[in-house]
Amino acid sequence: MSEPEQSELEQSEPQTTAPDVLARVAPDVLARVTTDVLDRDSIEAFVRSPENGALVTFEGVIRDHDHGESVTALDYEAHPQAEQFLRETLAQVARDTGLRVAAAHRIGSLAIGDVALVASVAAPHRAEAFAVCALLVDRIKEHTPIWKRQHLDGGTTEWVNL
Repeated sequence: MSEPEQSELEQSEPQTTAPDVLARVAPDVLARVTTDVLDRDSIEAFVRSPENGALVTFEGVIRDHDHGESVTALDYEAHPQAEQFLRETLAQVARDTGLRVAAAHRIGSLAIGDVALVASVAAPHRAEAFAVCALLVDRIKEHTPIWKRQHLDGGTTEWVNL
């Protein structure tokens, strides 16, 4: 390759710094599985940065019905390594999108109105933040071994996501 061709190639290739490479290999993510009430502020603070103009946060809230039946409460149970699965899922989304992501999932007995999941994404623009947050929540539901038992009106229960 001639010197001018090589120079043009070097100019067209993005410059990658060591932190950028490290972020693609092992991005810094916030992943928690806990019995504690979820702290939305700390999750959002983790993804905020001066270069991002959009912050999208999803909260999964316990509702009082499912498929036409009244729900009175939920119990969430998790695989012993659920937090590791969650961290790996978040890291993959961060690598795929180049964005900073965070999520926390609550386990234990939850009441109607309690928040079971908080997932947050920051991006330069809103469309990307909305799209990646939706992707993040879908991937969490697909890849994190957390199951819920719904307590239905009338005393019956059913397991979801087994």
